[in-house]
Amino acid sequence: MTKLAIIGGTGLTSIDDLNITKKEVVQSPFGAPSGILQTGELFGTQVLFLPRHGPSHTIPPHKVNYRANLWVLKQAGIDTIIAVNAVGGIDADLLPGQIVIPDQVIDYTTSRTNTFFEEGLKEVVHIDFTEPYCNGLRQKIISVCDEQGITYKGQGTYAATEGPRLETAQEVNRLERDGCNIIGMTGMPETALARELDICYACIAVVANQAAGRSTETITMDMITKNLNEGIQTVRQVLSKVIPLI
Repeated sequence: MTKLAIIGGTGLTSIDDLNITKKEVVQSPFGAPSGILQTGELFGTQVLFLPRHGPSHTIPPHKVNYRANLWVLKQAGIDTIIAVNAVGGIDADLLPGQIVIPDQVIDYTTSRTNTFFEEGLKEVVHIDFTEPYCNGLRQKIISVCDEQGITYKGQGTYAATEGPRLETAQEVNRLERDGCNIIGMTGMPETALARELDICYACIAVVANQAAGRSTETITMDMITKNLNEGIQTVRQVLSKVIPLI
């Protein structure tokens, strides 16, 4: 039986529809995860929920303990994760509130521990990361978007930047030349760590703003919050239909 977890990002620190049956404080060999593991029923399916930035959204992206988060989920028996991530849109057709189901990622982070395989090894371990996201899970999400008539982009390259500052306009131009379509600060190493643990992992990225230099507006937290509030409603709609399929 598939055991599913939802990792909530900015805008999704809690799920109103989750009927919580258990809350558990857990630790890992890598330190404390971002928060209490919440187990409950969501749209008729048992799931675990973990807010990536903590229950009050106080952990910045470069300080998230990604290894602890993934380790405790694996120890809880999780084999499938849907991650929700707030991103900036590089492409002109990516408007605030829209969702993207990326199929590729480029890691631009600089200071994060990005692997479980570094100490006490019997041999060096390399994972195949050619296709970083679980395609079967991606296709389930995409099919639900089609059925529900949701405006979305079914592929794209996620640029994972260090943060917590936003990017300069010229940095965004460089990322575009690299082939990136969206920018976020939490996509890596989370995606790779899931692969190391053999967890089927897919991302629903919510466009919180147009990336730097892509509009004349100043990017503010008020703007991001407003756009995310709208986009998260779409995410909830998708989750309500895709979770029973998993």
